Amino acid sequence: MSTGLMTKDAGTRRMRAEVAASWERSAAAGVDVEQADAPIALEAPDLRGQREAHPLARVLPLLDDVLGREVRDCGAVMALADAEGTLLWVCGTPDRLREAERIGFVEGSNWDERLAGTNAPGLALATGREALVTREEHFRTAVRAWTCAATPIHDPGTSRLLGVLDVTGGDALVVPQTMAMVRAAARLAEAELARQAPSQPAPPPDRATGLRLVLEILGRDEALLSVDDGRGRPSQLRLSRRHSEIVALLASSPTGLTGDELGVLLYEEDGGTSTLRAELNRLRGLLGDDLLASRPYRLAAPVSGDWLAVEAQLAAGDVRAALRGYDGPVLPRSTAPGVVRLREAVAAPLRQALLRCAMPDLMSTWTRSGWGRDDYDMWVAQQRVVPLTSPMRALVDGQLARLDAELG
Repeated sequence: MSTGLMTKDAGTRRMRAEVAASWERSAAAGVDVEQADAPIALEAPDLRGQREAHPLARVLPLLDDVLGREVRDCGAVMALADAEGTLLWVCGTPDRLREAERIGFVEGSNWDERLAGTNAPGLALATGREALVTREEHFRTAVRAWTCAATPIHDPGTSRLLGVLDVTGGDALVVPQTMAMVRAAARLAEAELARQAPSQPAPPPDRATGLRLVLEILGRDEALLSVDDGRGRPSQLRLSRRHSEIVALLASSPTGLTGDELGVLLYEEDGGTSTLRAELNRLRGLLGDDLLASRPYRLAAPVSGDWLAVEAQLAAGDVRAALRGYDGPVLPRSTAPGVVRLREAVAAPLRQALLRCAMPDLMSTWTRSGWGRDDYDMWVAQQRVVPLTSPMRALVDGQLARLDAELG
């Protein structure tokens, strides 16, 4: 096993940030850089049943038509993985499939980065975004003769992640057209799934306004508010910092707040009554009377938000999903007392869940972040669960030594 996180031939001087983060997660999960292949998650009988039941089976012929033939012509393979990273289908010429088999890139194998190390399907699953991983960027030595490009595919009705579309081959894939082609094929698949879906009536709109709100406040100094009128064309508003604070506080108080209550939550000192009234008038001018009601002040439409999803996932015990959705503290630069309280109410349970989870890859995601890199307790907890033989151990010990020196 390698004694360092990255080998000398891994192009460390040019390592992209998202790839470096994936290497660290892979090492923290215990993947061996000398591991020959990916583990098999589904044997033939189970694989057959999984494929027959999976929604992506309905778009496999389309993907093979628009992408598969071109992929075979350039000496690559096309793969479809489920949301857990298991390859359900791998398509290519017989010769190329035999070559892929040598690294375990076969139907039924799992390419989650926690099991197979850094690779495009695994990185796309971990980040929820398209990913390109070239030769030396792969964590495992055995895969460094390959390049792969992958993008997630979502259910068009629910936005639920269905799986990942991947193209794996040689250096010919390292061109912008590859990702554009994979992305276009994935969007075609989503459009076909939408076309095949049975027609269902839209959920009844809110009686008062017919509108719905989606508020994003994690890791943002200025909130992003999406206003959906139910016609499939939501409008987006980037709010000022003060309006972001007001809307976040109202969204967290469904029954509403009086002017005095809102003032206490917004201002660190008394005397903001007239200023608050002016801010609310400007916000009403931006949102309209249909969305901002008064007596008490409240948002007059159903609200969903990124911080609410994190709280729900934690309540369901899914720490990994909660951490994946946590893009950072609530409105991180706000000093409004109510926002500070909300920020802590979201971050503290997540942090405690991570401290208890004994999963070094999740702890590593936290300590790599801007908000968690100086979290002494998390580094200590990570040290307890990272084996002495792990290449991650030197990094963890070094960071604790740094914090010990800084804290005296």
